[in-house]
Amino acid sequence: MVKDEDEKNRLLAAGNDFNFVTNVEDILSDQDITIVVELMGRIEPAKTFITRALEAGKHVVTANKDLLAVHGAELLEIAKEHNVALYYEAAVAGGIPILRTLANSLASDKITRVLGVVNGTSNFMMTKMVEEGWSYDDALAEAQRLGFAESDPTNDVDGIDAAYKMVILSQFAFGMKVAFDDVAHKGIRNITPEDVAVAQDLGYVVKLVGSIEETSSGIAAEVTPTFLPKAHPLASVNGVMNAVFVESIGIGESMYYGPGAGQKPTATSVVADIVRIVRRLNDGTIGKDFNEYSRDLVLANPEDVKANYYFSILAPDSKGQVLKLAEIFNAQDISFKQILQDGKEGDKARVVIITHKINKAQLENVSAELAKASEFDLLNTFKVLGE
Repeated sequence: MVKDEDEKNRLLAAGNDFNFVTNVEDILSDQDITIVVELMGRIEPAKTFITRALEAGKHVVTANKDLLAVHGAELLEIAKEHNVALYYEAAVAGGIPILRTLANSLASDKITRVLGVVNGTSNFMMTKMVEEGWSYDDALAEAQRLGFAESDPTNDVDGIDAAYKMVILSQFAFGMKVAFDDVAHKGIRNITPEDVAVAQDLGYVVKLVGSIEETSSGIAAEVTPTFLPKAHPLASVNGVMNAVFVESIGIGESMYYGPGAGQKPTATSVVADIVRIVRRLNDGTIGKDFNEYSRDLVLANPEDVKANYYFSILAPDSKGQVLKLAEIFNAQDISFKQILQDGKEGDKARVVIITHKINKAQLENVSAELAKASEFDLLNTFKVLGE
């Protein structure tokens, strides 16, 4: 199906000998069509078309991560009711077969954490900022010039696209259907060249990282700029490439790397889903879910979600200010792993702090206390992945 008659005529004139239609009814009512592929993107009208295709008894392959993250459970239930397949390998990390790997190859393992660099646009921009010292604005302009970023880059640079993908990964890695609203997401807009430089000096690389981990009380998912140790495998994932890093009891650590988008990588995953459906039709197992791993959703308590954190703070360049900062952090039972002064801005000094592990409640509390302290300006706070 194409959008209108003009597009249909253009494609035919270009020598494409296919049966193009402009009305979805022509597809839904055609009894000879067994598999429908949706590559429109966005939520509507894709949701309506997929729903109707499933209800018409047609198997569906899609790469629509936005739709699956928000309405995936509903669509999977419809597919189950009508004994048809809904497959979506291409929805996460395009050319990396990560969903089928989690569903099949790691089925006997117990996964404890998944980390992912899963947005090519933001990763391209961060690579420019880290390797060439570019500003956020310059990196965005270049990404848009090359076609990696849209004119409205919100979904990419604010972590929304990556959060959609973490919703889907949580289902395959942990069997839990995490809602999009339960994935905290923070993007890269506020990362400065100064943050990137100090990270480099301290032995880290800054990237936008999605994470899902299982704690003693449940699972926690988020997308946030993260200081990665330079030796970590994800730190070397550059440009528009994607990677998913899995920590598990059996295998230990494993990483799955490849192109996260693009016509050929996405098409490869889409066609693989089509082949899988045909094979299941032939062997009579088509009613099985794409992902058969399912557990009740239990979200972690904020007190159980812990990490090291980076704080960048402007403080008066005078005696006793570091002591005052230490008192604010100490009041929240937070200790320093590293602290240094990194440059000046007028009569203020830039103080950088890396904490020992703290939980989300401590992070929120100390950030609030710093905001109330008139002599200090909290510039940025980022997660730091431990060694």
